[in-house]
Amino acid sequence: MSWDNQRAAVTDNIDDALDYALVSERVSAWVAEKPRQLIETVAEGVASLILNEFGVQNVEVRVAKPGAVPNAKTVAVSVRRSVFDSPFG
Repeated sequence: MSWDNQRAAVTDNIDDALDYALVSERVSAWVAEKPRQLIETVAEGVASLILNEFGVQNVEVRVAKPGAVPNAKTVAVSVRRSVFDSPFG
């Protein structure tokens, strides 16, 4: 996540920082809301949530699904999105 952390660095105040615990809680709640068939849907949805709810400019999300394909340890997708190109607006 791209976040302007200059103010937090100067003030050394958690209130001026991006609340990573809250981001994690919101992402977990969103993923648990309803089943989604594709990891692509999860990756795009999580990226959109973070961009829209937390004021970050850019985000990179990687979603893996271990055991989804026989003979593969895992499959994964990674998306990079910014406030300028989020497909869910």
